[in-house]
Amino acid sequence: MKYKRILLKLSGESLMGEKQYGIDSDRVIQYARDIKAVFDQGIEVAIVIGGGNIFRGLSAEKSGMDRVQADYMGMLATVINSMALQDALEKLSVKTRLMTAIKMEQICEPFIRRRAVRHLEKRRIVIFGAGTGNPYFTTDTCASLRAIEIQADVVLKGTRVDGIYTADPEKHPDAVRYDEITFQEVYDKGLNVMDMTAFTLCQENKLPIIVFDMNKPGNFMKIASGEAIGTLVKG
Repeated sequence: MKYKRILLKLSGESLMGEKQYGIDSDRVIQYARDIKAVFDQGIEVAIVIGGGNIFRGLSAEKSGMDRVQADYMGMLATVINSMALQDALEKLSVKTRLMTAIKMEQICEPFIRRRAVRHLEKRRIVIFGAGTGNPYFTTDTCASLRAIEIQADVVLKGTRVDGIYTADPEKHPDAVRYDEITFQEVYDKGLNVMDMTAFTLCQENKLPIIVFDMNKPGNFMKIASGEAIGTLVKG
């Protein structure tokens, strides 16, 4: 295996599967199986999930809601998604811990960096919910921050697209995919990989990012074993 410790970032929208809203149980089960396969190889796995399939703070703000209130609602949506994935993993007999940046003692542990690292060392998958616990920060930023805090080897951003393209491949069929690209090239070309705060955190801490299609079963394992899947962003 190429990596010892991985931070996997999943978008909330990815959990919808073919639905227009909410959680597709078949998609969650597929993700859980792929994650377990990698975990069974001895790799330590931490996960951050977005909440856009349930509630998106930015969209609510545009309709007139207070941005801070909307962002906190979005954080709670990520906890719902985290609990769904936790349930799917535990049904596969994988030990997990859900840690959140907002205290919810009845359902999860508060995020404490040393405790999170200890859980990973004890062979538990750690899921980080509620983003950073602060409004105006995305779950991409949470993924970058938590990856740096736990000293992950890489951030894997699982999406429905198989990498970074010169343009949106869903709108531009002639768009070309990059196999590898530098942080500076992403800046220069104005490509949308993560929000700028998250992206800059990775660059400053020399933390590579791989963008790949998580919806294709087996891709997560291929990346973990060192295959060139998706697009690698590095210094």
